[in-house]
Amino acid sequence: MNNKNNHKQDKEKPEDEQNMELEIEDNAAGENDTKIESTAQQENTAKENEANGANGDTVQKELATQKDKYLRLFAEFDNYKKRTAKEVYEIRQTAAVNVIGSLLEVLDDIERAEEQNKQSTDNSKVPDGIQLIFNKFKKILEQHGLKAIETLHTEFDVEKDEAVSEIPVPDENMKGKVVAEVQKGYTLNDKLIRFAKVVVGK
Repeated sequence: MNNKNNHKQDKEKPEDEQNMELEIEDNAAGENDTKIESTAQQENTAKENEANGANGDTVQKELATQKDKYLRLFAEFDNYKKRTAKEVYEIRQTAAVNVIGSLLEVLDDIERAEEQNKQSTDNSKVPDGIQLIFNKFKKILEQHGLKAIETLHTEFDVEKDEAVSEIPVPDENMKGKVVAEVQKGYTLNDKLIRFAKVVVGK
């Protein structure tokens, strides 16, 4: 009975009121849809922020790892340079000790010769003594890799000779060759350490 009355009342309502009620219902439904969309957008934004945060943490960790590797590598290289410099210095010191130690024998011979020369009035044996000392000295240097360059009567070679002058020569075969040696040249372990100063024939 009541339903019939309500139905009658709805029919009796003016058309404007009915349209207004429908519009209110539509607006309410639209607001609900907007709220749902907004909530969904917020959830998506939160997920994106969380993902970006995770990516950012990964990048920061990777940067920290690479920085640590770089610092370790730099420290290792710096230690290598210091160690190498120390080894080179020790090698040079050792080489110097070996050479000087060998030359002490020559120094001893020179001191003995000097002492004998002071005590003796006979100087006839002095040249022989000097020659013995010189031969010993030269032998020690050769044992350490020193070698004299043979230049006399050879073709002038700019790679090992330094011409200090040129002089005319009567022999055609001696033109362009070393005719005199002013100062010997030397190699150490086959490496040139001093040019020979020579006179070249022309």
